[in-house]
Amino acid sequence: MRRKFRKKLVIEGRHETFTPQQMREAPQNVTAMKQSYVQLSRTFTEDEALINKKLPKELFLRIFSYLDVVSLCRCAQVSKSWNLLALDGSNWQRIDLFEFQTDVEGSVIENLSRRCGGFLRKLSLRGCQSIGDASMKTLASYCNYIEDINLEGCKKITDNTCQSLNRYCRKLQRLDLTSCSSITDLSLRALSEGCPSLTHINISWCINITDVGIEALAHGCRKIKSFIAKGCQQITDRAISSLSQSCPDLETLHLFGCTNLEDKAVISLAENCKNLQYLCLSNCNRLTDASLIILAQQCHQLNTLEVAGCTQFTDAGFQALARNCRYLEKMDLEECVLITDNTLIHLAMGCPRLENLSLSHCELITDDGIRHLGTSPCSSEHLTVLELDNCPLITDTSLEHLISCHNLQRIELYDCQLITRTGIRRLKNHLPNIKVHAYFAPVTPPTSIGNSRQRYCRCCIIL
Repeated sequence: MRRKFRKKLVIEGRHETFTPQQMREAPQNVTAMKQSYVQLSRTFTEDEALINKKLPKELFLRIFSYLDVVSLCRCAQVSKSWNLLALDGSNWQRIDLFEFQTDVEGSVIENLSRRCGGFLRKLSLRGCQSIGDASMKTLASYCNYIEDINLEGCKKITDNTCQSLNRYCRKLQRLDLTSCSSITDLSLRALSEGCPSLTHINISWCINITDVGIEALAHGCRKIKSFIAKGCQQITDRAISSLSQSCPDLETLHLFGCTNLEDKAVISLAENCKNLQYLCLSNCNRLTDASLIILAQQCHQLNTLEVAGCTQFTDAGFQALARNCRYLEKMDLEECVLITDNTLIHLAMGCPRLENLSLSHCELITDDGIRHLGTSPCSSEHLTVLELDNCPLITDTSLEHLISCHNLQRIELYDCQLITRTGIRRLKNHLPNIKVHAYFAPVTPPTSIGNSRQRYCRCCIIL
């Protein structure tokens, strides 16, 4: 007598009972499994599971390869066979544990390392503050082929971790050490000796890094294309000169807040790294127009330039950029307080791809500069974001000049005292999808008439 059994399907929290015939007719779409996790639980022995008989092991592995960490863990609880398949190292090539940062302990990383072994290629431990050097040593020793590690915010990480990477992970290409405040020059020296394939590194807010470490890194890792060092205030011209000379393929350089840099660093950078595309020099306030001019002469592929707070830059430097860097798409000129409408005139003519422009706190900009920008062919086609907050000379007339910018999606107008609600309403009538960020101070009550004394003080009246 044939054994009778029933199957229970759990879908998104709902329990429904299906016959074997209905189960065989269920769709086997891989994409559907990726988007909506289906957990099977049953009351019969594993050998009777038709899905295990119908699908080969290779197809199971392929399906599981599309699932995230949570889904894989749930699949591993369905049955013994699914446990083996879901926890197979080939399914764990890319792991992001950011969502579990409050729970992840070192033992978890060690177990993952042993299970994944040589399969693991990418691991993100961003925000996992419990992870220390011991766990990272285990990871490095088991996962020799790892290429991408994100340790942002892992406060317990020290130079010992980079020593482990030096010893075991010669194929490492990307490393993020953002806010690992215990990292020193010893880490960069270790990476230079053991990770010659490194192409992307982020040492932002590693405040103990100096020129010595960066020189060592540049000497051993000559394939670097992206170097990010926000807030590393001990970096000087010496480090950037060494980096640019040893790494000519550099494309991305982020030096926000490196306040000791001067024109010499940018000159060396421009002369050696002709393929530079992204450059941030915000708050490097010792730089002058000489830096902009050399960039204009040498770096014609530049598409993003962020120089907020570079208060010595003038129209002359930006005019040179506009004449030579025609691929510029994003420019942050916030607090470049010396620029005038002449800069906007040249950008309108020379930068046909400009999409994102910040002019916040550029207090010499007037309606005439916005007129040249807004009526240029490039702006009408490409300009999507324009920031004008704290530009005191801007009026509703500027908003009228921007009506022809059909792709404009957002405009910042905070503390533009001459902008009115009427002007904004007129702009939104022509560009209904635009997001306008503005602030209007409450109306000040009129002063009292005559010499009669007020019953309440002015503050009380406003309240």
